[in-house]
Amino acid sequence: MRAHLTKGVLALAITALTAVGVQGQYNWDVGVHLGGANYLGEMGGKDQTRRDFIWDMKLGQTRWAVGPFARYKINRTISVNAGLLYMRIQGADANSTNPQRVGRNLNFRNDMFELYVRPEFTIFQDNDLGGRGRYRTDFRLFGYVGAAVYYHNPKGQINRTGDFYALQPLTTELVSYSKWGFAVPAGLGFHFTMKRRHRIGFDFGWRTTFTDYLDDVSTDYQNPALMPEGVGGLADQLADQSLYVLDLDLNAPGVQQNPDLPSHYQYGWEENDSDGRLNKRGDPTHNDSYLTMTFTYSYVLKGQSNFYRQRYSWVRGKKRIGRKSRAKF
Repeated sequence: MRAHLTKGVLALAITALTAVGVQGQYNWDVGVHLGGANYLGEMGGKDQTRRDFIWDMKLGQTRWAVGPFARYKINRTISVNAGLLYMRIQGADANSTNPQRVGRNLNFRNDMFELYVRPEFTIFQDNDLGGRGRYRTDFRLFGYVGAAVYYHNPKGQINRTGDFYALQPLTTELVSYSKWGFAVPAGLGFHFTMKRRHRIGFDFGWRTTFTDYLDDVSTDYQNPALMPEGVGGLADQLADQSLYVLDLDLNAPGVQQNPDLPSHYQYGWEENDSDGRLNKRGDPTHNDSYLTMTFTYSYVLKGQSNFYRQRYSWVRGKKRIGRKSRAKF
């Protein structure tokens, strides 16, 4: 009796797992992102003060974003998408139209890896695009809010020439920030599914972060004597690059500031600052953020195996038809 019960439970478990596996197979699609990435932070911008969202971005600084993803359809309304993105964001004060940022003359690039998970909520769906009754092409518009973990490593050049140097270990603002971070991706996307197999779409996603150091710029100019290698060292050269634009020689009194830049704006470290305040290098009141704009292609994993159809079609309510044989008398 116990043996028969054990076999029955085992058979039921195998049947359930097989049914779940096949149902899951029907709802999966796997694919790739291919597009661009940009960021909003201390570099870029117009003549006005900092503006949120995309208004301070420099489209010419857009770089790549690429990576695989997999999506599981829970029901007609909700799917779950998980993926890995490799992207580059970058910026340079020289590309800004804000004269104060041009005078600061900083630059960076940051290669990032992002692992994300997000639920996708259907906003609109048409299963028979064109209304021809053939159901060969469908359309889906969706929105999402999820979670992401990223790794980043900002690098910079001296006056935008020569080698790139990793900025995080140099503590250019005497701050030791982490190369790992957490972000909240939110966005919109759509895709067309053709012949029930091929899915082509577009994805726009904005990432809210909890750091102001994607570009290695956040607060004030710091005492270079406290940086690695001290005054004149690599960290000092990367932290304050205004002299390349202002054409100043501190050892030659009387040299005038570049007339195209505001004379009242102060750059660099001033040890004997009369008002006791450090010169502004960044804006710590706003964290950095980044976005991706990618085209997507995925392949829908549909259908059932011959093994399933032959052995377990009864699970979905289909009567199993066995092989007929003639009776022998």
